[in-house]
Amino acid sequence: MDTGVLALMIPIIGVSIPVVAIWAKHQQKMAEIKTDATAQHTAEKAAQYANQVQQLEDRVQVLERIVTDRGYDVATQIEALRDTREVEQQGAGVPLDMPSKEKV
Repeated sequence: MDTGVLALMIPIIGVSIPVVAIWAKHQQKMAEIKTDATAQHTAEKAAQYANQVQQLEDRVQVLERIVTDRGYDVATQIEALRDTREVEQQGAGVPLDMPSKEKV
């Protein structure tokens, strides 16, 4: 290498080292900010899931209370619904297309 090129490279390297250090520090801060944002997003999601789980647990407790209540007869009510459905399927009352009794 020529001495002139070497003499020119030394100051360039000396100036570029702090620039690289500043750039690396900036990249590190950006990674920390991104990590913090990701952690905050994860915490928000966890809170939402915890809320949903609590709501579901509350609903299950209400259903358990309803089903285990001695005054509540689930089987009888289901059968009553089935009976109602059978009546509706068979048709109730007089059909509308029944011919009249008066024929000429």
